[in-house]
Amino acid sequence: MDLDQPTVPLPGEVRMPLLGFGTWQIAGPAAADAVLAALDAGYRHIDTATMYGNEAEVGRAVAESGLRREDVFITTKLPPERVGRERETIEASLRALGVDCVDLWLVHWPPSNPADSIPVWREMLAARDEGLARAVGVSNYSTAQIDELIQSTEENPAVNQIRWSPFLYDRKRHREHRDRGIVLEGYSPFKTSDLADPVLTRIAAAHDVSPAQVVLRWHIDHETVVIPKSVTPDRIRANADVFEFSLTAEEMRDIDALASA
Repeated sequence: MDLDQPTVPLPGEVRMPLLGFGTWQIAGPAAADAVLAALDAGYRHIDTATMYGNEAEVGRAVAESGLRREDVFITTKLPPERVGRERETIEASLRALGVDCVDLWLVHWPPSNPADSIPVWREMLAARDEGLARAVGVSNYSTAQIDELIQSTEENPAVNQIRWSPFLYDRKRHREHRDRGIVLEGYSPFKTSDLADPVLTRIAAAHDVSPAQVVLRWHIDHETVVIPKSVTPDRIRANADVFEFSLTAEEMRDIDALASA
């Protein structure tokens, strides 16, 4: 992957861009338009899921972008109710996306029956070993649920995608991921943030950027993957424009403290 923007390594010599474009609740032609706008703005990481119902539109946009397949990192997710149909589900995702493999396949939520957790994870690993996904991971899992997978299979999820923002910052949970070599990926960075908070507005003014851009940069400077979503071209571009500044150690500490303020 030829990139000017920062990435984080995953097992198997896979590199995941720290900035991605989220596509939850974006469907139909709007999804293809938004993904095309994102790729045009410089995003090289697109996040979708079986349950979003927009994999075909994501695939069409990637194809129409003119970018090489290896230069766009694609994540999709397995709905937990597809227990026992994992192979069928990833094959359907690949057909919809028009690709031979995804870069990352996640279990979208822990299965409702805890007894299904290990079998599902073994199927994810099998799909990776067969080349259907370059890396596999989980989403919305607790550290205890992750440890159960590791203890049973000796295979760590590459990524855990969870709701995350400065206002949800949990130093202990962040460290638990790092200690296990698991990349923390945050979703809903703005929905869970108060963009009018004086700490964010002060730091934004100091860098001549928006509070939203500060929130995204905070993730990146923590080496946490972040996937903002928007259907507005101007906002899509602004969210991608976070590589011309970085936060000081003091600013990072001030933002970290918002969770306990």
